[in-house]
Amino acid sequence: MPMSQKSVTRVAITGTGSYLPEKVLTNLDLEQMVETSDEWIRQRTGIIERRIAEKGIATSDLGTRAARRAIKTAQIDPLDIDLIIVGTATPDSVFPSTACIVQREIGAKNAYAFDLSAACSGFIYGLDLADGMIRSGKYRTALVVGAETFSRIVDWTDRGTCILFGDGAGAAVLQASETDRGIITSYCGSDGVYADPDLLGVPAGGSALPLTGDNIDQKLHKVKMRGREVFKFGVRIMPEAALHTLEMAGLTVNDIDLVIPHQANLRIIEAVGERIGVSADKVYINVDRYGNTSAATVIIALDEAIRSGRIKNGDLVLMVTFGAGLTWGASIIKI
Repeated sequence: MPMSQKSVTRVAITGTGSYLPEKVLTNLDLEQMVETSDEWIRQRTGIIERRIAEKGIATSDLGTRAARRAIKTAQIDPLDIDLIIVGTATPDSVFPSTACIVQREIGAKNAYAFDLSAACSGFIYGLDLADGMIRSGKYRTALVVGAETFSRIVDWTDRGTCILFGDGAGAAVLQASETDRGIITSYCGSDGVYADPDLLGVPAGGSALPLTGDNIDQKLHKVKMRGREVFKFGVRIMPEAALHTLEMAGLTVNDIDLVIPHQANLRIIEAVGERIGVSADKVYINVDRYGNTSAATVIIALDEAIRSGRIKNGDLVLMVTFGAGLTWGASIIKI
Protein backbone atom coordinates (compact mmCIF):
# COMPACT_ATOMS: atom_id res chain seq x y z
CA MET A 1 0.00 0.00 0.00
CA PRO A 2 1.17 3.60 -0.50
CA MET A 3 3.38 4.97 2.25
CA SER A 4 2.93 8.18 4.18
CA GLN A 5 4.82 10.84 2.26
CA LYS A 6 8.40 10.86 3.51
CA SER A 7 11.42 11.34 1.30
CA VAL A 8 13.53 8.31 0.42
CA THR A 9 17.26 8.63 -0.21
CA ARG A 10 17.87 5.56 -2.37
CA VAL A 11 15.81 3.09 -4.40
CA ALA A 12 17.34 -0.38 -4.77
CA ILE A 13 16.73 -3.14 -7.27
CA THR A 14 16.05 -6.01 -4.89
CA GLY A 15 15.19 -8.66 -7.46
CA THR A 16 15.41 -9.27 -11.19
CA GLY A 17 13.99 -11.92 -13.49
CA SER A 18 13.81 -12.68 -17.18
CA TYR A 19 12.07 -15.05 -19.53
CA LEU A 20 12.88 -16.06 -23.11
CA PRO A 21 10.61 -18.28 -25.20
CA GLU A 22 11.96 -21.76 -25.88
CA LYS A 23 11.60 -21.58 -29.67
CA VAL A 24 14.87 -20.58 -31.35
CA LEU A 25 14.96 -19.03 -34.82
CA THR A 26 18.46 -19.17 -36.27
CA ASN A 27 19.97 -17.31 -39.18
CA LEU A 28 19.98 -20.59 -41.08
CA ASP A 29 16.23 -20.80 -40.53
CA LEU A 30 15.86 -17.28 -41.91
CA GLU A 31 17.76 -18.30 -45.03
CA GLN A 32 14.76 -20.51 -45.83
CA MET A 33 12.28 -17.67 -45.28
CA VAL A 34 13.80 -14.59 -46.90
CA GLU A 35 16.67 -13.66 -49.22
CA THR A 36 19.51 -13.43 -46.72
CA SER A 37 22.39 -15.47 -45.34
CA ASP A 38 23.89 -16.34 -41.99
CA GLU A 39 27.13 -14.58 -42.97
CA TRP A 40 25.30 -11.41 -44.10
CA ILE A 41 23.34 -11.20 -40.83
CA ARG A 42 26.36 -11.86 -38.60
CA GLN A 43 28.54 -9.29 -40.36
CA ARG A 44 25.94 -6.52 -40.20
CA THR A 45 24.28 -7.19 -36.86
CA GLY A 46 26.21 -9.77 -34.82
CA ILE A 47 23.00 -11.76 -34.40
CA ILE A 48 23.12 -15.55 -34.68
CA GLU A 49 19.70 -16.49 -33.33
CA ARG A 50 16.65 -15.07 -31.59
CA ARG A 51 13.71 -16.40 -29.55
CA ILE A 52 10.15 -16.47 -30.89
CA ALA A 53 6.99 -16.79 -28.80
CA GLU A 54 4.79 -19.73 -29.70
CA LYS A 55 1.31 -19.16 -31.09
CA GLY A 56 -1.09 -18.13 -28.33
CA ILE A 57 1.64 -16.62 -26.13
CA ALA A 58 1.21 -12.88 -25.60
CA THR A 59 3.45 -10.13 -24.27
CA SER A 60 1.68 -10.36 -20.91
CA ASP A 61 2.59 -14.05 -20.67
CA LEU A 62 6.28 -13.29 -21.11
CA GLY A 63 6.10 -10.34 -18.73
CA THR A 64 4.28 -12.38 -16.10
CA ARG A 65 6.91 -15.13 -16.13
CA ALA A 66 9.74 -12.61 -15.81
CA ALA A 67 7.85 -10.79 -13.04
CA ARG A 68 7.34 -13.96 -11.03
CA ARG A 69 11.06 -14.67 -11.14
CA ALA A 70 11.90 -11.13 -10.03
CA ILE A 71 9.38 -11.35 -7.18
CA LYS A 72 10.85 -14.68 -6.05
CA THR A 73 14.36 -13.24 -6.09
CA ALA A 74 13.26 -10.18 -4.12
CA GLN A 75 11.47 -12.45 -1.62
CA ILE A 76 8.39 -10.28 -1.46
CA ASP A 77 4.67 -10.95 -1.48
CA PRO A 78 2.94 -9.67 -4.65
CA LEU A 79 0.49 -7.94 -2.32
CA ASP A 80 3.36 -5.67 -1.24
CA ILE A 81 3.68 -4.20 -4.74
CA ASP A 82 2.31 -0.64 -4.99
CA LEU A 83 3.06 0.07 -8.62
CA ILE A 84 3.46 -1.91 -11.87
CA ILE A 85 4.91 -0.35 -15.02
CA VAL A 86 5.21 -2.37 -18.22
CA GLY A 87 7.37 -0.89 -20.96
CA THR A 88 6.30 -2.38 -24.28
CA ALA A 89 5.77 -1.53 -27.93
CA THR A 90 3.82 -4.76 -28.48
CA PRO A 91 1.00 -4.76 -25.90
CA ASP A 92 -1.57 -7.54 -25.84
CA SER A 93 -4.12 -5.02 -27.14
CA VAL A 94 -4.68 -1.27 -27.36
CA PHE A 95 -6.48 -1.57 -24.04
CA PRO A 96 -6.76 -2.90 -21.39
CA SER A 97 -3.12 -2.40 -20.55
CA THR A 98 -0.70 -5.29 -20.53
CA ALA A 99 0.33 -4.12 -17.06
CA CYS A 100 -3.17 -4.79 -15.70
CA ILE A 101 -3.03 -8.32 -17.11
CA VAL A 102 0.35 -8.90 -15.46
CA GLN A 103 -1.10 -7.52 -12.23
CA ARG A 104 -3.95 -10.02 -12.37
CA GLU A 105 -1.69 -12.95 -13.15
CA ILE A 106 0.78 -12.31 -10.33
CA GLY A 107 -1.93 -11.42 -7.79
CA ALA A 108 -0.67 -7.90 -7.05
CA LYS A 109 -4.13 -6.54 -6.31
CA ASN A 110 -2.87 -3.67 -4.14
CA ALA A 111 -0.90 -2.10 -6.99
CA TYR A 112 -1.94 0.26 -9.69
CA ALA A 113 -0.68 -0.63 -13.15
CA PHE A 114 -0.10 0.99 -16.52
CA ASP A 115 1.83 0.56 -19.77
CA LEU A 116 4.58 2.89 -20.88
CA SER A 117 5.27 3.48 -24.58
CA ALA A 118 8.86 4.46 -25.34
CA ALA A 119 9.78 1.55 -27.64
CA CYS A 120 13.27 0.22 -26.87
CA SER A 121 13.75 2.82 -24.11
CA GLY A 122 10.70 1.55 -22.24
CA PHE A 123 12.46 -0.21 -19.37
CA ILE A 124 14.83 2.68 -18.59
CA TYR A 125 11.92 5.14 -18.77
CA GLY A 126 9.98 2.93 -16.38
CA LEU A 127 12.95 2.58 -14.05
CA ASP A 128 13.41 6.35 -13.88
CA LEU A 129 9.71 6.92 -13.28
CA ALA A 130 9.43 4.28 -10.54
CA ASP A 131 12.59 5.62 -8.89
CA GLY A 132 11.08 9.09 -8.65
CA MET A 133 7.73 7.80 -7.39
CA ILE A 134 9.36 5.77 -4.63
CA ARG A 135 11.72 8.61 -3.72
CA SER A 136 8.67 10.82 -3.21
CA GLY A 137 7.81 8.66 -0.23
CA LYS A 138 4.33 7.89 -1.50
CA TYR A 139 5.16 4.35 -2.62
CA ARG A 140 7.57 1.73 -1.36
CA THR A 141 7.66 -1.16 -3.85
CA ALA A 142 7.42 -1.13 -7.62
CA LEU A 143 7.62 -3.75 -10.36
CA VAL A 144 9.07 -2.55 -13.67
CA VAL A 145 8.79 -4.87 -16.66
CA GLY A 146 10.14 -4.70 -20.20
CA ALA A 147 8.33 -7.21 -22.43
CA GLU A 148 7.95 -7.67 -26.17
CA THR A 149 6.60 -10.06 -28.80
CA PHE A 150 8.09 -8.26 -31.79
CA SER A 151 7.67 -11.37 -33.90
CA ARG A 152 3.98 -10.42 -34.17
CA ILE A 153 4.65 -7.08 -35.85
CA VAL A 154 7.64 -8.02 -38.01
CA ASP A 155 7.25 -8.38 -41.77
CA TRP A 156 8.88 -11.76 -42.36
CA THR A 157 9.44 -10.87 -46.03
CA ASP A 158 11.50 -7.76 -45.20
CA ARG A 159 15.09 -8.86 -44.73
CA GLY A 160 16.04 -5.42 -43.43
CA THR A 161 13.94 -5.81 -40.27
CA CYS A 162 12.94 -9.45 -39.74
CA ILE A 163 16.53 -10.47 -39.00
CA LEU A 164 16.83 -8.02 -36.10
CA PHE A 165 14.08 -8.71 -33.61
CA GLY A 166 13.22 -11.35 -31.05
CA ASP A 167 10.78 -11.91 -28.18
CA GLY A 168 11.48 -11.82 -24.47
CA ALA A 169 10.85 -10.12 -21.14
CA GLY A 170 12.67 -8.94 -18.06
CA ALA A 171 11.50 -7.49 -14.76
CA ALA A 172 12.90 -5.73 -11.71
CA VAL A 173 11.53 -5.15 -8.22
CA LEU A 174 12.38 -1.70 -6.86
CA GLN A 175 12.14 -0.87 -3.16
CA ALA A 176 13.00 1.98 -0.85
CA SER A 177 16.41 1.28 0.66
CA GLU A 178 18.33 2.46 3.70
CA THR A 179 21.63 1.26 2.19
CA ASP A 180 23.86 2.83 -0.46
CA ARG A 181 22.66 0.26 -3.03
CA GLY A 182 20.31 1.30 -5.77
CA ILE A 183 19.73 3.77 -8.57
CA ILE A 184 22.32 6.53 -8.38
CA THR A 185 20.94 8.61 -11.22
CA SER A 186 19.05 8.32 -14.50
CA TYR A 187 18.68 10.48 -17.55
CA CYS A 188 15.95 10.15 -20.19
CA GLY A 189 15.19 12.18 -23.28
CA SER A 190 13.35 12.27 -26.57
CA ASP A 191 13.27 14.20 -29.82
CA GLY A 192 9.88 14.30 -31.50
CA VAL A 193 11.44 15.67 -34.69
CA TYR A 194 12.13 12.00 -35.41
CA ALA A 195 8.61 10.81 -34.54
CA ASP A 196 8.10 9.30 -37.96
CA PRO A 197 6.69 5.76 -38.15
CA ASP A 198 8.42 5.27 -41.48
CA LEU A 199 11.77 6.04 -39.85
CA LEU A 200 11.14 3.57 -37.02
CA GLY A 201 7.65 2.51 -36.13
CA VAL A 202 4.39 0.93 -37.23
CA PRO A 203 2.49 3.28 -39.58
CA ALA A 204 -1.01 1.77 -39.40
CA GLY A 205 -3.24 0.66 -36.56
CA GLY A 206 -3.64 3.90 -34.61
CA SER A 207 -5.92 6.92 -34.88
CA ALA A 208 -3.77 8.58 -37.55
CA LEU A 209 -4.07 5.62 -39.90
CA PRO A 210 -6.70 3.10 -38.78
CA LEU A 211 -6.37 -0.42 -40.11
CA THR A 212 -8.00 -1.12 -43.45
CA GLY A 213 -7.77 -3.99 -45.87
CA ASP A 214 -5.66 -1.84 -48.18
CA ASN A 215 -3.02 -0.83 -45.64
CA ILE A 216 -2.87 -4.37 -44.28
CA ASP A 217 -2.17 -5.56 -47.83
CA GLN A 218 0.62 -2.95 -47.92
CA LYS A 219 1.89 -4.33 -44.58
CA LEU A 220 1.67 -0.93 -42.95
CA HIS A 221 0.72 -2.69 -39.70
CA LYS A 222 4.26 -4.08 -39.56
CA VAL A 223 7.53 -2.53 -38.37
CA LYS A 224 9.18 -0.09 -40.75
CA MET A 225 12.72 1.15 -40.33
CA ARG A 226 15.25 3.22 -42.23
CA GLY A 227 18.18 1.34 -40.84
CA ARG A 228 21.04 3.66 -41.80
CA GLU A 229 19.42 6.70 -40.18
CA VAL A 230 18.51 4.79 -37.03
CA PHE A 231 22.05 3.40 -36.82
CA LYS A 232 23.55 6.89 -36.98
CA PHE A 233 21.20 8.18 -34.30
CA GLY A 234 21.96 5.29 -31.94
CA VAL A 235 25.71 5.63 -32.36
CA ARG A 236 25.43 9.33 -31.51
CA ILE A 237 22.81 9.47 -28.77
CA MET A 238 23.76 6.49 -26.60
CA PRO A 239 27.30 7.73 -25.90
CA GLU A 240 25.92 11.23 -25.24
CA ALA A 241 23.34 9.84 -22.80
CA ALA A 242 25.91 7.61 -21.08
CA LEU A 243 28.45 10.40 -20.63
CA HIS A 244 25.80 12.86 -19.43
CA THR A 245 24.59 10.36 -16.83
CA LEU A 246 28.14 9.77 -15.61
CA GLU A 247 28.59 13.52 -15.27
CA MET A 248 25.33 13.82 -13.31
CA ALA A 249 26.57 11.11 -10.93
CA GLY A 250 30.03 12.64 -10.53
CA LEU A 251 31.61 9.48 -11.94
CA THR A 252 33.87 8.53 -14.83
CA VAL A 253 33.63 5.51 -17.07
CA ASN A 254 36.57 4.03 -15.13
CA ASP A 255 34.30 3.80 -12.06
CA ILE A 256 31.84 1.56 -13.92
CA ASP A 257 32.17 -2.22 -13.55
CA LEU A 258 29.83 -3.16 -16.40
CA VAL A 259 28.10 -1.33 -19.24
CA ILE A 260 24.83 -2.80 -20.51
CA PRO A 261 23.88 -1.11 -23.79
CA HIS A 262 20.69 -1.65 -25.75
CA GLN A 263 21.13 -4.88 -27.71
CA ALA A 264 20.09 -3.57 -31.11
CA ASN A 265 23.12 -4.34 -33.23
CA LEU A 266 26.67 -5.46 -32.39
CA ARG A 267 28.19 -2.69 -34.50
CA ILE A 268 26.23 -0.06 -32.56
CA ILE A 269 27.28 -1.65 -29.26
CA GLU A 270 30.95 -1.64 -30.27
CA ALA A 271 30.76 1.98 -31.45
CA VAL A 272 29.15 3.06 -28.17
CA GLY A 273 31.87 1.33 -26.16
CA GLU A 274 34.59 3.04 -28.15
CA ARG A 275 32.99 6.48 -27.90
CA ILE A 276 32.58 6.39 -24.13
CA GLY A 277 36.05 4.91 -23.68
CA VAL A 278 35.20 1.61 -22.01
CA SER A 279 37.14 -1.57 -22.66
CA ALA A 280 35.31 -4.34 -24.53
CA ASP A 281 35.52 -6.71 -21.55
CA LYS A 282 33.32 -4.32 -19.58
CA VAL A 283 30.50 -4.32 -22.14
CA TYR A 284 27.76 -6.94 -21.78
CA ILE A 285 26.57 -8.52 -25.03
CA ASN A 286 23.80 -11.04 -25.66
CA VAL A 287 22.43 -9.69 -28.96
CA ASP A 288 24.02 -12.71 -30.66
CA ARG A 289 21.63 -15.04 -28.81
CA TYR A 290 18.43 -13.01 -28.57
CA GLY A 291 18.49 -10.29 -31.20
CA ASN A 292 16.78 -7.00 -30.36
CA THR A 293 14.02 -7.57 -27.78
CA SER A 294 13.27 -3.83 -27.67
CA ALA A 295 12.16 -2.69 -24.19
CA ALA A 296 13.35 -5.98 -22.72
CA THR A 297 17.00 -5.95 -23.83
CA VAL A 298 18.72 -4.16 -20.96
CA ILE A 299 16.74 -5.83 -18.17
CA ILE A 300 17.23 -9.31 -19.66
CA ALA A 301 20.96 -8.56 -19.83
CA LEU A 302 21.02 -7.19 -16.27
CA ASP A 303 19.27 -10.28 -14.93
CA GLU A 304 21.63 -12.59 -16.85
CA ALA A 305 24.70 -10.72 -15.64
CA ILE A 306 23.58 -10.90 -12.01
CA ARG A 307 22.65 -14.59 -12.14
CA SER A 308 25.87 -15.57 -13.93
CA GLY A 309 28.05 -13.73 -11.42
CA ARG A 310 29.24 -11.19 -13.98
CA ILE A 311 27.87 -8.54 -11.64
CA LYS A 312 28.61 -8.73 -7.90
CA ASN A 313 27.25 -6.86 -4.90
CA GLY A 314 28.67 -3.36 -4.81
CA ASP A 315 29.34 -3.17 -8.56
CA LEU A 316 28.38 -0.07 -10.52
CA VAL A 317 26.37 -0.78 -13.69
CA LEU A 318 25.61 1.67 -16.48
CA MET A 319 22.62 0.85 -18.69
CA VAL A 320 21.94 2.89 -21.82
CA THR A 321 19.39 2.59 -24.61
CA PHE A 322 17.57 4.34 -27.44
CA GLY A 323 14.38 3.67 -29.38
CA ALA A 324 11.60 4.94 -31.63
CA GLY A 325 10.25 8.37 -30.86
CA LEU A 326 13.13 8.90 -30.96
CA THR A 327 13.83 8.23 -27.29
CA TRP A 328 16.85 7.49 -25.15
CA GLY A 329 17.76 6.79 -21.56
CA ALA A 330 20.60 5.82 -19.26
CA SER A 331 20.81 4.76 -15.63
CA ILE A 332 23.62 4.05 -13.19
CA ILE A 333 22.90 1.49 -10.49
CA LYS A 334 24.88 0.17 -7.55
CA ILE A 335 24.03 -3.49 -7.21
